[in-house]
Amino acid sequence: MEIAKLNNESTQVKTIRSYYKLHAKLYQATRWSFLFGRNQIIRALNLPKQSDQTILEVGCGTGHNLSTLANQYPNLHLMGVDISPDMLKVASNRLQRHSRRLLFLEKPYAPGDWKLPAKPDVVLFSYCLTMINPGWEDALQRAYDDLDEDGTIAVVDFHGSPFRIFLRWMDVHHVRMDKHLLPALEARFTAVHTEVRRAYGGLWSYFLFVGRK
Repeated sequence: MEIAKLNNESTQVKTIRSYYKLHAKLYQATRWSFLFGRNQIIRALNLPKQSDQTILEVGCGTGHNLSTLANQYPNLHLMGVDISPDMLKVASNRLQRHSRRLLFLEKPYAPGDWKLPAKPDVVLFSYCLTMINPGWEDALQRAYDDLDEDGTIAVVDFHGSPFRIFLRWMDVHHVRMDKHLLPALEARFTAVHTEVRRAYGGLWSYFLFVGRK
């Protein structure tokens, strides 16, 4: 499967690429234990079984969500954007049988003079925005610009934690958790589904948000 490479060598991009070079092969085997809500956010989209919409996932990683979407909805057109070539290689191999309706882009998702090859009906962020620091506001702006007037944004991500030591540990792993995303999403998009859930008895919380432009 071809991966279109549209690289940007910012310091942040280099840092995240280096991080996931080490984690790519272990990602799928380990992330199930704390990336909660990924299946729920797909269900919250409430897509018809035969939907032929175009869905863009930003920070698609090893393709967990794209695989779920491709297997459950045989007519969807799918695009995945990520800055890690190692993660995209895993995703590409995993989704090879869906290659005719799937495109990967190796590219930071931010405003610029580049265009997507197709206009998405849905932009999905799954545990991505909390790792874009700085730049999460730019990513939301890009999603807003890419979507049509009735387009949908769907986000599942970390929300916050009452424990400073845990927040510091997450910061070491490039994750910002200070409840900054949900208010920004609710201010920019019309909420269709909003939910905050606790993980591991309240060690941290995560949120699900589906909104319309």
